[in-house]
Amino acid sequence: MKRQTVGRSDGRTVIVAAVLVSLLSFGPTVRRSDGQDTSAIDRGVRIGIVYRPGVRPGLVMLPRTGQGLDSVRTMVARDLDYSDRFEVITLPGGDSIRLAGTTGPRRSSAGGTAAPRGGTQGSLNYPLYQALGADFALDITAAGDTTLATLHDIAGAGIRRTLRVRLPRSSDPDFRQAVHRLADQALQAAIGTPGIAATRILFVKDGKVYQIDQDGADQKLVSSSDRKAMSPAWASDGRHFAYMEFQAGKGWLYLQEMGGGKRTAVSTTGSALDFTPAFSPDGQTLAFSRATEEGTDVYTINIKDNCCLRRLTVGRFSDNLSPTFSPDGQRIAFVSTRPGLPQIYVMAADGTDQQLFAPFDYGVTGASNAPEWSPDGQSVAFHRDVAGTLQVFVLDVRTRTVRQLTSVGRNEDPTWAPDSRHLAFVSDRSGYRQLWIIDLDTGRIRPLLQQSGARLPAWSPRLSEATSSTP
Repeated sequence: MKRQTVGRSDGRTVIVAAVLVSLLSFGPTVRRSDGQDTSAIDRGVRIGIVYRPGVRPGLVMLPRTGQGLDSVRTMVARDLDYSDRFEVITLPGGDSIRLAGTTGPRRSSAGGTAAPRGGTQGSLNYPLYQALGADFALDITAAGDTTLATLHDIAGAGIRRTLRVRLPRSSDPDFRQAVHRLADQALQAAIGTPGIAATRILFVKDGKVYQIDQDGADQKLVSSSDRKAMSPAWASDGRHFAYMEFQAGKGWLYLQEMGGGKRTAVSTTGSALDFTPAFSPDGQTLAFSRATEEGTDVYTINIKDNCCLRRLTVGRFSDNLSPTFSPDGQRIAFVSTRPGLPQIYVMAADGTDQQLFAPFDYGVTGASNAPEWSPDGQSVAFHRDVAGTLQVFVLDVRTRTVRQLTSVGRNEDPTWAPDSRHLAFVSDRSGYRQLWIIDLDTGRIRPLLQQSGARLPAWSPRLSEATSSTP
């Protein structure tokens, strides 16, 4: 959708090499990628100088064991923690938490089954959990071949909702995404907000495209060619992705199915260096950058009908690249070197009304690159050179003000989660370049992939059951 850095050398524009970038060595290995994931939650760190954490509801996962659901409980607990919507409460060990109660149920204000005030309902001691600061408690149990996720409203002393799902076997390729969807349903039941657990992130490593779950597990190769692949971008339906394949100095654009791996070349590409594809929200148009001897410009093509190549910018003495569509499809943000250094511009989707988007100070502000429009349409993330190193910034679309998100190490290539509050990006803050995730509301930052050499991340839309299968 973006992913290209440009600069100036001897009066000529140089395309700096997400295409030709050097490959880095491996770092530490990732956590287990099988279904039986019982690793501890990595709580990350928080950056206190930029963010003002708000008050979040307390949530406790009830400490049951057995029924073959330990892995499910661990994954759901981690997903809810990584949502950054709750303060996850860790219960003390031993027998100090008494679950059993004797008082019968009543109806809660939320419409579920509740116990009398001051009593317990079923197997839950509501006053005790309220004293621990919990607003919600989640109990995951089994009833035959059905997994039950019972969400308790602690203040209401009743059951908010019981979710019933039939999970695949842990060896099934769809097991993890099914559990992630269960976590998203629990979050929706608690606070009415869609989750991001059932999402994946594409990234490039060693010239190939991989995918990984948002919790950092289940890494898989998805590109189906031995040639160098770059610039992956998701379609809005989550069923396809586009990428650039580099060969013989040319850049070919391909569309590939996530499920079967079938790939199709995009017509009229490959005659030049075509790169940084970006889908329109309706999935019918692909915008991309094309570099020729005359410069670099933004083009679009109708991929539904495989026709109608259109040039949106005419650089003349500047380059234009790295397009990203607004969620309504009406505008395209892009990078242009017309001020002398690359900066973030915006235009109508037909190429008209081109103007500066992210403000900067001439002679002071460094180059800006890799824009990506947030799914809610309110922000554009990008990276900018600050005193010789790259940092992630966010542009407020309405006010056109920018704020800096990162300051430690080199940070680049941000990509939005579908909730428009989390970003994945590349950083060397740990000593080598790896993928990280930051929550813009709390400032929490955590490693996504603890391997060196990963780059160019692209976060998926929410993946439904029909779109989550893998090759």
